[in-house]
Amino acid sequence: MDVAPLKDLDPFGIFDAEAARLEAYFDGLSGQEWDRPSRCAGWSVRDVLAHLAGEELYNHACLDDDLPGLFALLEREGVGGLAAFNEWCVSTRRDRPVAEVLDEWRTQNADTRRRMRERGADAALPTMAGPYPVGLQTFHYCSEYATHADDVGAPVTDDEAPERTDWRCRVGLFALSETDTPVQVEAAGDRYLVRLGEQRAELSPAEFVDATTARLPDDHPLPSPLRTALRCLA
Repeated sequence: MDVAPLKDLDPFGIFDAEAARLEAYFDGLSGQEWDRPSRCAGWSVRDVLAHLAGEELYNHACLDDDLPGLFALLEREGVGGLAAFNEWCVSTRRDRPVAEVLDEWRTQNADTRRRMRERGADAALPTMAGPYPVGLQTFHYCSEYATHADDVGAPVTDDEAPERTDWRCRVGLFALSETDTPVQVEAAGDRYLVRLGEQRAELSPAEFVDATTARLPDDHPLPSPLRTALRCLA
């Protein structure tokens, strides 16, 4: 994997910023605003919060070096596979007061961020894929949070948007280097040139981010093989 795109980026600072964005947005919601559809098909804004809260079970299992304990719990619940885990996290929180779910996420995520920072970027973290650097895992969390912030419509100011898009592009380039996909990506000015076999396309930075996170609109002209090859953070 090529970590060069991540040079000079602080994963812990970015993670804190994206968590703060989500927390501020969630804190401002009330009533039916929680039921508004998100960009995640079939999920409301409240469901995205439940998903984030449920993910902390995995995050803490990694930090506690207790993935077997998590897997045993999921087996007892009849949950198998990532998609089923995500849906279970959401469905088991739908009948709980939203304030309770928000407090769960806020508390557990604050603990995750604190413990990740304390370990340091170069420390090894147990994950489902095996030991993995804490800093790199944090970049994956950063992308997850930024993507879901956009999914629910959390605001991004004009001042912060360019830097935010830049780090997301850089994380996307890194994540692509971790995969076996033969897609080639080259930054050319304010565009990204992508190639796969005979297929070529140019994407803006924002489009490149959406491609890596599987958030391109269905009617976007990017050919399906390139769309599939660029998906690396979803």
